[in-house]
Amino acid sequence: MKIPATKYPVERFTLDNGLRVVLTPDRSAPVVGVAVVYDVGIRSEPEGRTGFAHLFEHLMFQGSENLEKLAHFRHVQGAGGTFNGSTHLDYTDYFEVLPAGALERALFLEADRMRGPRLTEENLQNQIDVVKEEIRVNVMNRPYGGFPWLKLPPVLFASFANSHDGYGSFGDLDSATVDDARTFFERYYASGNATLAVAGDFDVAKATEMIHRHFGDVPSRPAPQLPDFDEPDLTAEKRDSYTDRLAPLPGVASAWRVPDPIHDFERYLPFVVLAEVLTDGDASRLVDRLAQRDRSVTSIGGYIGFMGDEFQVRNPTALLLQANLPPGGDSEKVLRTVDEEIDRLVADGLAAGELERTQARIATHLLRDTDAVLGRALPMAVLELQRGRPEMLNELPKLLGEVTEAQIVEAAATLRPQRRATVEVIPGVSS
Repeated sequence: MKIPATKYPVERFTLDNGLRVVLTPDRSAPVVGVAVVYDVGIRSEPEGRTGFAHLFEHLMFQGSENLEKLAHFRHVQGAGGTFNGSTHLDYTDYFEVLPAGALERALFLEADRMRGPRLTEENLQNQIDVVKEEIRVNVMNRPYGGFPWLKLPPVLFASFANSHDGYGSFGDLDSATVDDARTFFERYYASGNATLAVAGDFDVAKATEMIHRHFGDVPSRPAPQLPDFDEPDLTAEKRDSYTDRLAPLPGVASAWRVPDPIHDFERYLPFVVLAEVLTDGDASRLVDRLAQRDRSVTSIGGYIGFMGDEFQVRNPTALLLQANLPPGGDSEKVLRTVDEEIDRLVADGLAAGELERTQARIATHLLRDTDAVLGRALPMAVLELQRGRPEMLNELPKLLGEVTEAQIVEAAATLRPQRRATVEVIPGVSS
């Protein structure tokens, strides 16, 4: 299927201290997006320090070499901008969106905290309390909190890196020290372990000069060696269940390992399309069968990656299916039906127009997401970090449009019950 391609320009260079830079100018609107991505995430946390990558993300907003606490907030918001950060399995990002004239402000702010955040006992204890409250709000006191992104990895994976709780235990958080934070910063927050991306309305020559001026004297530290987090695939189905005291209805989620998204990209790509064939839209196979005809689920979704980041994740990762069930719903019946529909896809192939419709929907989502400056800066920074190819963002719609029916059938044939990990939510609220 012919898919329209984006042609966002990409310029790359590396500073003497190892910081990689990606510039993608677009003068169509007077806005810039700035993203700094560090090659460290949840999987890199040491045992006994669960939740530390996310805790450290919070610490990066508590003042820096030249700025007191809250100054970062005031400088961005005072210029009419927005900012945030987020922690993922394989990276942590920090970003601003500002009027074009405030680009240098964002570059100064990011360079300043790259030199060093204010790691004090007061800041650490304050942010431990903030993170614990975030866990209470998002996981402990929310129906289906942590389902399935926290509940399914320990069923699918065996290693600590892949299976532990990325939000962290209260015990691990409370025992974190300022020395732990300093060690984490020195090891992972090196300029050689980061990528800076700027997208939007700017002059390349001026932006390049500003980047050299602000980031060029950040002390050089080498990037740590990237661990290999791979582990053996399942050879027998694994199941788990838990009672959610706040959940009014049952739920079920399953995951299957998929090929390496970076080093086996050609085999990985069909799984991205397959997830959409199975669950994207009312005409998709599992929505049509389970939600509309059988009424055995109230909703079902499929995606790649526990945090829904199919092109910004390293190996190992998985294809997930997640369903909410009606009162008295039967998870076993749902899983049997999923197996039936996958078997039917493998045996009969795709219906006329099914692949083209799915690819068009995927392309639409990708093109819409990259329309915003941050929708270019963030993924390009990660693509540079993980693949050294930020221009791949332009190529993704076309690459997905080239996936064939045979490749999707071959991918579906690997989704066997013996390779599946499943977790069930048992409702704790009486219906």
